[in-house]
Amino acid sequence: MKEYHDLVERVLTQGTLKKNRTGVDTISLFAEHYKIDLSKGFPLLTTKKMNFNSILHEVLWYLSGDDHIRNLRKQTRIWDAWADAEGNLETAYGRYWRRFPSAQINKTTGRYEVVEVDQIGKILHLLKTSPTSRRMVVSAWEPGNALFSKLPPCHFAFVFNVQEDKLNCHLTQRSGDIAIGIPFNIAAYSLLTQAIAQEVGLKLGFFSHTIVDAHVYVNHVDGLREQLTRAPLPLPRLEIARKPLDELQFDDFRLIGYECAEPIKFEVAV
Repeated sequence: MKEYHDLVERVLTQGTLKKNRTGVDTISLFAEHYKIDLSKGFPLLTTKKMNFNSILHEVLWYLSGDDHIRNLRKQTRIWDAWADAEGNLETAYGRYWRRFPSAQINKTTGRYEVVEVDQIGKILHLLKTSPTSRRMVVSAWEPGNALFSKLPPCHFAFVFNVQEDKLNCHLTQRSGDIAIGIPFNIAAYSLLTQAIAQEVGLKLGFFSHTIVDAHVYVNHVDGLREQLTRAPLPLPRLEIARKPLDELQFDDFRLIGYECAEPIKFEVAV
């Protein structure tokens, strides 16, 4: 996938050394952006083997609205490092996607009350009733939570936009680990966009991505340079059963024609 390879090349050649909370230095570049045309295939990296099953389990976990990983960890250990012993996770994206706490005034009592907002549900409603809306925003950033969370949301906000009967998604990310996290983010949000587009009867447009702090950990440099020597293969296709978004299960997704190079091992900086 040329867009990803170009991102890696830019950060490695133009980035500067930067320290961070993990103790492993990064090569960092500010405000990177690119777009991927989703009509050309499902953007799962082919220059290294990607664990699509793990990505799918994670997206379905987001959509469930759970604020713990007790069910997710049966399928993937991706969030174990940031959850407590009981599996509770301060930064559970799905909780904010589906149950964002909002202070609203009670018109009867005149007092503020906390209500939960299903942001994904609101997006589906707008796409079906007012697809030209410019207010289709989903946020996972809650300032109070971010003050004490072990890992505040990295991919913290995304916006849907319709142009000429095509659904586009723009993701804004405050911090992006290019070797490990970004390939997962590309695939996850592209999967979500396709599932939503199918439900509301739209074609696929673009996945657009802005990364505020785009970085490569110094112990990932050699692996990424190896990856850059590999020629991208044709992208696979993703087929999704024609069901409402909230009824989709793991077996409703089929990845077709995925060919890829050997895996590359990257250590996660916690």
